[in-house]
Amino acid sequence: MQFSAKKKLLLQILADGKFHSGTDLAEQLEVSRSAIWKQINGLEEQGHEITAVNGKGYRLHCSLELLNKTLIYSFLSTTTQNCLAELDIHDQIDSTNSHLVALSNCHPDTSGIVCLAEQQTAGKGRRGRQWISPFGSNIYASIVWQFEQGPSSLAGLSLAIGVAVIKALKLHGIHDVGLKWPNDIYWQHRKLGGILVEVSGESDGPCHAVIGLGLNLFLTDQDGSQIEQDWVDINEILGNSHRVSRNQLIATLIEEFIAVTSQYTKESFALYRDQWRDFDCMRGQQVTLFMGNSTHNGTIMGIDDEGLLLLQTETGSIQSFASGEVSFRRL
Repeated sequence: MQFSAKKKLLLQILADGKFHSGTDLAEQLEVSRSAIWKQINGLEEQGHEITAVNGKGYRLHCSLELLNKTLIYSFLSTTTQNCLAELDIHDQIDSTNSHLVALSNCHPDTSGIVCLAEQQTAGKGRRGRQWISPFGSNIYASIVWQFEQGPSSLAGLSLAIGVAVIKALKLHGIHDVGLKWPNDIYWQHRKLGGILVEVSGESDGPCHAVIGLGLNLFLTDQDGSQIEQDWVDINEILGNSHRVSRNQLIATLIEEFIAVTSQYTKESFALYRDQWRDFDCMRGQQVTLFMGNSTHNGTIMGIDDEGLLLLQTETGSIQSFASGEVSFRRL
């Protein structure tokens, strides 16, 4: 879904977080003052917090850096630009992952498309959970890539993508970030982002992987109250002294993602394994692993050479797991 041209222009004007009078807005949009009032109401209904003050006008409660395709492309290397088939930006979408999964199902040759959204109405986390996706303040991104071999060749891909996210964040001065198996981004035991990889295709190839990333740049307390676990955003990590450009960070993430996907094979995880272990924020932690209706308590011992989770159970034995939901146990 794309906003109307008038509504998009109004939002672009208000994005600076400063006051704009109704008269000035009406002149810039070439509409009446009453039409501006209706557009403002429409934005508020979509979740935008707008302050109206007599004699001053209207302002967004928080400034926004809206997605800009031209700007994102300007930050990409020529090599990455050549690997991109399309950069697709939506004002509002159900889910960037769902969009690319549907596209790849309809068009089997689809590859190299990045889908970005200002807002998701049905953002997806793991195990069917909702990903809280307010407008214009975070990163909701997915990329679809076609691989010549089957799904078994993509073992460890989500872990390799986790390493790529850490690299991108470090380039923007965001340090001390860790990885929680299998695909969560953490900072000081609070969730900063999540990765969702959905693979489809023939067992012997070719296959598609849709790789989604949700990353918290700025969440209000109201939006954060809907999240069922401890969370953090980049705004809190960096404080007021440094602000990351949303478009530039997205470009860096695209660079790092394509560096992984464009050359990934069954043997590729070995190139990322030691880096993942360096970023592992769970090793030595006592956890509960949820698998369907069963649970396993124990201590995380890291990952094996294939990227499987190693869990030392309460009996002292070490078991490996290919999937599951890990929860820290508070002692």
